[in-house]
Amino acid sequence: MKIVLPLFACVFLTAIGCKNTTQNADKIAIEQTAFQPDWIDEVGADTNEFKEDVFYVNDYGAIADGSALTTTAIQKAIDAASENGGGTVTFKPGKYLSGSVFIKENIQFTIPDGVQILGSENIDDYPEIDTRVAGIEMQWPAALINVLDQKNVTINGDGLVDGQGKIYWDYYWNLRKEYEPKGLRWIVDYDAKRPRTILIQNAENVFLKDLNIQRAGFWTVQVLYSNQITVDGLTIRNNIGGHGPSTDGIDIDSSKYVLIQNCDIDCNDDNFCLKAGRDWDGLRVDRPTEYVVIRDCIALAGSGLCTIGSETSGDIRHVFVSNIQGKGTSNGLRIKSATNRGGTVEDIHMENIKMDSVGTVMRITMNWNPAYSYSKLPEGYDYDSIPKRWKTLLHEVDPPSKGIPTFKNISIKNIDVKGAKTAIYVNGMEESVVSNVTLEDVQITAAEAGQITYSKDWTLKNVSLTIKDGSKLKIEKSPGVSVADSLYQTTSKR
Repeated sequence: MKIVLPLFACVFLTAIGCKNTTQNADKIAIEQTAFQPDWIDEVGADTNEFKEDVFYVNDYGAIADGSALTTTAIQKAIDAASENGGGTVTFKPGKYLSGSVFIKENIQFTIPDGVQILGSENIDDYPEIDTRVAGIEMQWPAALINVLDQKNVTINGDGLVDGQGKIYWDYYWNLRKEYEPKGLRWIVDYDAKRPRTILIQNAENVFLKDLNIQRAGFWTVQVLYSNQITVDGLTIRNNIGGHGPSTDGIDIDSSKYVLIQNCDIDCNDDNFCLKAGRDWDGLRVDRPTEYVVIRDCIALAGSGLCTIGSETSGDIRHVFVSNIQGKGTSNGLRIKSATNRGGTVEDIHMENIKMDSVGTVMRITMNWNPAYSYSKLPEGYDYDSIPKRWKTLLHEVDPPSKGIPTFKNISIKNIDVKGAKTAIYVNGMEESVVSNVTLEDVQITAAEAGQITYSKDWTLKNVSLTIKDGSKLKIEKSPGVSVADSLYQTTSKR
């Protein structure tokens, strides 16, 4: 039986399932919606059942005071459970310093209260594997905790997983200072190899449940090329002790039938993010992200309450987001791509959303971050001598028209926003307008209105814009998109 709850129960989930949620934001008053995707009961993992056998890593030589690396002992316990046909691998109270470990099928990996797993600060303790990072397939360090080519796995527990990522953050910022003057901004993210915290790759029927994670060295949770995945009750804190670059919360990458619920994320980059490959390599792989539900979650600091892209090459579609909150998040709905990405973003539904003190409520662009998105080899470099990953990013999309993304069929309903900086900032392209967008029961209080360009066929119903500086949306080259003066409120009631 799928662990999927009807929407009328969503109001209760925050109270019973999301750690720290009620401490950070008020619960949303939910109105049962008439709309539900016909595929919603298909998302998420099936209930996993495991053998009763328990394997303590301590029995395999694990050191519980954090004084020495104990990766081998943890892996021995996992391997013993696997040879047994499954079971639970767990820890006695203490601190465990570790590099990459690899969970196998039919195993429940439990991190109890009183246990801390500390990620190694030595990148050599994370062996390189074939994977995909930021939209291209390449060799990259394995994560701290990995589920690769496995099925029927649960990772859970109330203990702490601490990536100890600051050493990797500092490495990235220093390398970026070195690369940018050389015209290499586009490759620094790929050369600055840093460990993810949890990687689910080529896997099926996997639960991540009630985990506390902090200080990821890079992305916190990546679900890649996988299906039937549930991420439930994660608390992620990545801004402890510094400004962690690329410390995304949860990235769903060319995967399908994924359920994310009851999560509470504070990070430096995108909080909940959907991806599907970038540029020539992403078009070559051509695997979509589809059938994704995100509900009953909170985003604090971070770049996007719900971000789609910038890696859109394999298409992102059939996404349902409900009952989520953003407090201090840079953007609400954020769809971003570039003119060499390609792919179609469509059938996106967001409803029952509250935002407070966010940057831009709705930000859509097809020309995101040009210095990062477009690759050019500076003079003085020999193409034959550069790394393979450089060549992958330099490979041009041919014909160029394949690189133009498409955004369409986006529905946003029952949204309440106060204290935003910008209400709407949407930029399509002459070759690819943002089309068929519905805003219904939307109330926004913002400092400025923003703009809409290269769009068409928008429907606005019961929309109220309270703009502090008195500006109105600048609408250009957008047939079928208009905002009546009656939708602008002259005074704020909040």
